[in-house]
Amino acid sequence: MGQPKNKKIKAIGVIPARFGSTRFEGKPLKPILGKPMIQWVVEGALQSKMLDKVVVATDDRRIAQVVESLGVDCAMTDSAIKTGTDRVWKAVQERPEYEVVLNIQGDEPLITGSILDSLVDLMTSGSEMATLAREFQKPSEIESRTTAKIILNQNNEATYFSRLPIPYSRESLAQGDFACVKHIGLYAFRRAFLERFCAQAPVSSEVFEGLEQLRALWLGARIKVGLVNFDSWGVDTPEDVIRVEEILKSRGGRGHGQIS
Repeated sequence: MGQPKNKKIKAIGVIPARFGSTRFEGKPLKPILGKPMIQWVVEGALQSKMLDKVVVATDDRRIAQVVESLGVDCAMTDSAIKTGTDRVWKAVQERPEYEVVLNIQGDEPLITGSILDSLVDLMTSGSEMATLAREFQKPSEIESRTTAKIILNQNNEATYFSRLPIPYSRESLAQGDFACVKHIGLYAFRRAFLERFCAQAPVSSEVFEGLEQLRALWLGARIKVGLVNFDSWGVDTPEDVIRVEEILKSRGGRGHGQIS
């Protein structure tokens, strides 16, 4: 990739892609419109103008072969590594030249370079960590327990994440009357903070909610949140593949994402 203009920080994007999954084994290799899912993610990441390098961190040679055929480096990591974030840290430990590290979910085939660039750009504020969100469109979205919500402060920094509708409201929610935003699960870390984050064992709030970003808040991190006009659709089950294919077909077989 060519070097972007006015580059302020050196950034690497790491895509953790584990073969084993209790719900969907081998999903990085699952075909989506004729291409393995991991290829969609890699090609989306390579659109970025602000990432200096893209690496896939995997535990399986079959995934590595697909990635390497695209001209992208692979970091082979132990299948016993528990989380994607730990896998990302393992992949960058021997790459100290990168100040900012992006954790790009390996099951997000709709991801695009412009969305990743917006995440890198947030790190120029000096935050230890950054993520993305979008505004809720309707009350039913807030009720979903599979969707993480974020409360923001006046500086667009996260004060809390939850799977429950937050904050509690004594009144019924009207259309557009929301005090939280919908989390999009992409993360940027300052390298030093990523090391500190992975050295810390899971904390109570993280375990209860099932949201590891709460560990960062427990550590006192400032998490900058960028609002974007983009809604990800991760692949967790075989049924999700059908939904993603429908979305891609509606967009002419391409991913999509715009910064708001």
